[in-house]
Amino acid sequence: MTDQTHRPDYPPKTPPPPKRPVEPPRPEADTTVATRPRMRAAIGNRRAANWALENAPWTPAKAGRHVLGQLDAWRYRPVPALADRLTQVTELLTRTALADGGRRVSLHLADQDQQALVMVLSHAPGADVTSEELLRDVAELGASSCGADTATDGRRLWAVIDL
Repeated sequence: MTDQTHRPDYPPKTPPPPKRPVEPPRPEADTTVATRPRMRAAIGNRRAANWALENAPWTPAKAGRHVLGQLDAWRYRPVPALADRLTQVTELLTRTALADGGRRVSLHLADQDQQALVMVLSHAPGADVTSEELLRDVAELGASSCGADTATDGRRLWAVIDL
């Protein structure tokens, strides 16, 4: 015989809802100034060449030879005084980029309207801001325009020289 007096609980017991997961700690407020990433160097609508060079004592001279050789391939025939200035500017920019301590530097060359752009990227994060003295030295060597900027991916040094 069955016990008819026993009734199931009404409403039926349900398990309690799961506890909320522990919330991870919220990140601290970042007090640094938000900056946009530096634009990539883009050389368009003109002839351009580039080389990746190792950090070695002979690299500045090699960079100068690359620039003169490429300008010769593009049929520029700079007079010896201009060729010396081009070499000196290229070597100065390359030495400065190598001093940042990276494993390599990138040398970029472009031409437009009888001018040559020589740009060197250091690829060494944390490089110091370029001094005004360096830019003065580059201008004294005959650059019609020069500049530098520093970002987290390294320093970018450039000079425009009239051919």
